[in-house]
Amino acid sequence: MSKTFALVDCNNFYASCEKLFRPDLKNTPIVVLSNNDGCVVARSREAKEIGIKMGVPLFQIQDQLTYYGVQVFSSNYALYADISNRVMSVLEMLAPRVEVYSIDESFLDLTGVSNAMSLVDFGKQVRQTVVQWTGITVCVGIAPTKTLAKLANHAAKIYPATGGVVDLTSRDRQRKLLSITPIEEVWGVGRKLTKQLQMMGIKTALQLANANPKLIRKQFSVVLERTIHELNGESCLELDDVSPTKKQIVCSRSFGQRIKQFQHIREAICNYAVRAAEKLRLEKQYAQSVTVFLRTNPFSKTEPYYSNSATARMPIPTDDSRDIILYAIRMLRGIWKPGYRYMKAGIMLADFFEPGIYQMSLFDEISSRTDSKELMTVIDKINHSGKGNIWFAGQGVKQEWAMKRGNLSPAYTTRWDDLPVVI
Repeated sequence: MSKTFALVDCNNFYASCEKLFRPDLKNTPIVVLSNNDGCVVARSREAKEIGIKMGVPLFQIQDQLTYYGVQVFSSNYALYADISNRVMSVLEMLAPRVEVYSIDESFLDLTGVSNAMSLVDFGKQVRQTVVQWTGITVCVGIAPTKTLAKLANHAAKIYPATGGVVDLTSRDRQRKLLSITPIEEVWGVGRKLTKQLQMMGIKTALQLANANPKLIRKQFSVVLERTIHELNGESCLELDDVSPTKKQIVCSRSFGQRIKQFQHIREAICNYAVRAAEKLRLEKQYAQSVTVFLRTNPFSKTEPYYSNSATARMPIPTDDSRDIILYAIRMLRGIWKPGYRYMKAGIMLADFFEPGIYQMSLFDEISSRTDSKELMTVIDKINHSGKGNIWFAGQGVKQEWAMKRGNLSPAYTTRWDDLPVVI
């Protein structure tokens, strides 16, 4: 039986989440900003139509925002993650197998579905169900390979006449779309590769599909050779049911303002260590390596630049927040230099082990903390319950170093006090 994939992608996801609980903004252009409210990272359809570019710094478009009455939001990741989980849950109810590719995209395995109903009808059903149950509009691209499904989804978004669903299982339709698709729109072809291919005269997806696979492999990589096969309808990429285990966890943020006090940097590193340890426990992994890094503004013309990092190897792998905080702060003391105005700091965990895999040597005298697993479980349960938070003293209370989030929307779906009120 020939394989069939679908790519379901949420439209303008961050902006759509912000509009979900604000019906008064239905036709209003809105933008979502990056950490510290620096630049635009998401736009609604209306914001795109008035010419606001992705990645543009906020201060450069102040006049445009005022003229068109654009609403501005800080990134609300708690809201986006919760809405994403709802969308993915609906997809898992509709399709036999789902691979969550990103916060707003999922691949579906539709192999065999065409025996029961039209693939276009199935795509329309997915689209209708997701918007009815979650309020989020999606587009659906269907094809015999994941790379073609990505292109089909792209076509569903840019051509309104498709109704948000494109079926590319027909060979003729594949060739027609490939012939009008620029090479940079092909999945996995980045900016640098685009320039190299264009210099060879390969400017469309069809030209890449017609290229010699062996020559492309020799000149570039086996990955691009695989893309050629996928563009020709030969499936090389399978659906991943289980997310690959992470090899490292990084927690870092730019500060809301430049900071000089060691106490503030210490609080930030302590918070990043706690957050990284939480992620580690969610992955059901233990880490043995802790890296701490900090830096000043590399683009400042008036201040000296300083950047440094330090890594510690803990005696035994652990997921205990207390151990990770201990070594993170120890590394921070080693790289800290007074007199600088720091812009960013962070922590990275690496050297992961699964529970029960690490073998201690015969003469090791160090063991894990007593009741560590029970304590961390209680902490996580309380902090994830939404009923309250507990934290380590080192994390601080005021957190003056925290990000700017001057336009943060309420946590409509994850905090009782922020539930929408109907009057």
